[in-house]
Amino acid sequence: MTAQTPQPLDFAAATRGLDGHHNFVLADVNDHCLRIAVFEGTYRWHRHPGSDELFVVVEGRLEIDLDEGTVVLGPGQAHRVPAGVRHRTRATMRTVNLCFERTDAETVFDERPGDD
Repeated sequence: MTAQTPQPLDFAAATRGLDGHHNFVLADVNDHCLRIAVFEGTYRWHRHPGSDELFVVVEGRLEIDLDEGTVVLGPGQAHRVPAGVRHRTRATMRTVNLCFERTDAETVFDERPGDD
């Protein structure tokens, strides 16, 4: 059996030709995972009670709505949403972002009257 040469993760190759909403795990790191998402539109309000979530934008523009306001990220920018904080993500154009979180992160949908 021959050892294979390790290959780098290629974000462009992983998302090439994808439109709509896609979210999948690229790699596991200890008890965390690296997800990549391709989407345009608005995801539902939610929170992760036992896991922080770190968003890193690769392409496009990601808006993260929080009860306290909105964080807007462009390529090369990141934002950490602490465990338990209610949030939703929005993209007005095709956006590719990385997300680091616990592999077993629970997602609790948390929409309230008046949320648009």
